[in-house]
Amino acid sequence: MNLVSIRLITGHIQRLVGFYQHLTGVEATWATPDFAEIVTPAGTLAIGSTRTVALFAADSARPADNHTAIIEFLVPDVDAHYRRLRGTVDDFVNEPTTMPWGNRSLLIRDPDGNLINLFTPVTAQAIAKFAR
Repeated sequence: MNLVSIRLITGHIQRLVGFYQHLTGVEATWATPDFAEIVTPAGTLAIGSTRTVALFAADSARPADNHTAIIEFLVPDVDAHYRRLRGTVDDFVNEPTTMPWGNRSLLIRDPDGNLINLFTPVTAQAIAKFAR
């Protein structure tokens, strides 16, 4: 079994896709006006409009209602991303902070309130963990 993607459901697909395009620097691939993907070397962030939910099961997912998951992006320099995003991100949960497990992390929220962690390994152990 392989984890292929994480999918977000939104009531404002153009806004959310635009946010993630700006955040990642990756142009979205649109399958339909209701479904787009941000494809990175490690995985895909899929974004679907609320109109796609009924294709699975009515009311099986609700937009802007995530209270448990954090979407994480490994970046080369979290502090540089913080400086770049300060003028465009509305909700910073914290400033870059070095965590006890060796990552320097920046926690923000996307326009739907989903948590995003941008992080850079900074200790030898963390760097080794993410070396590819």
